[in-house]
Amino acid sequence: MNKSIVITEPGKVELRDNEMPVPAKGEAVLKLLYGGICGSDLGTYRGTFAYVSYPRTPGHEFSAEIVEIGDNDRGLKKGMVVTANPYFNCTTCYSCRRDLVNCCTTNQTMGVQREGAFAQYITMPIERIYDGKGLSGKTLALIEPFCISYHGVKRAKVKPQEKVLIIGAGTIGILAMIAAKQFGAKVYLSDVAQGKLDYALKLGADGVILNDHAESFEAKVNEITGGDGFDVTIEAVGLPSTFQSCIDAAAFGGRVVLIGVGKSNLDFNFTMIQKKELSVYGSRNALKEDFEQLIEIVAKGEIDLEKIVTNTYHASDAVKAFEDFDKNAGNMLKVLLTF
Repeated sequence: MNKSIVITEPGKVELRDNEMPVPAKGEAVLKLLYGGICGSDLGTYRGTFAYVSYPRTPGHEFSAEIVEIGDNDRGLKKGMVVTANPYFNCTTCYSCRRDLVNCCTTNQTMGVQREGAFAQYITMPIERIYDGKGLSGKTLALIEPFCISYHGVKRAKVKPQEKVLIIGAGTIGILAMIAAKQFGAKVYLSDVAQGKLDYALKLGADGVILNDHAESFEAKVNEITGGDGFDVTIEAVGLPSTFQSCIDAAAFGGRVVLIGVGKSNLDFNFTMIQKKELSVYGSRNALKEDFEQLIEIVAKGEIDLEKIVTNTYHASDAVKAFEDFDKNAGNMLKVLLTF
């Protein structure tokens, strides 16, 4: 049998026995090694994620071993440790026709609009599988969230010595910091949890802002930037208040990137975008080139992604993993499941 993890409704996780998957033409069978519980998975568990439906097998951050694969032109073979692109695009919409496949109008992300990876065995289109280049399964499970952050930083066209503020010191925010520092920026993290900010400093943040009060947040922004504001602000939470903070903290002529996903509206003085002449970018998913570039960068030993992992559970303890993460999100960064 093939055990899978299913969120049947908000707050309820089950382990289910399923038949072994049978690959269609052009697909491979993968045996899961590691899976990362991300913010959207936690949002699915909490019932706060905008795009998901129930019941749902979560998971789109993962590494796996190829156990069955046919002839292919990608050099992929049985026994290789790989990761994969979990965003399924339609190929025919206007976005796809312009190669903007990450923002396909009917995008289906594994674990959100379609079944996810949190099962012992899954099938995957061969064209979506990436050679792990010798990286460990633990590291490869962190490539997808790194791609999300890296794509957002690239959208902002971050330059050397620019001051970048990332609001949200969760996994995506921390990885956005790491990505922005690869571009030579001075990077600051803001969050409501001091524990996460302390961890961000250990991982290389140039400074942090505890966002516990609007006035103290504004004062700290002015102190860091000399009253100029940040060249780039990146929202990695998905709340109206944190997007507003990004608008407020951005310099005149600055760039704002929205990575976080939420379900609430924001009523704000939109003229501030015009007054500051802000460039505001949405950043959704990631592209094939993001996966390939980051696997190469990490394989060179330039970045140790495993430092962001704070908690690891066996997949059989998935109920406890989601319960713990829900109750202690302020003190847990990246949570991995082993299969």
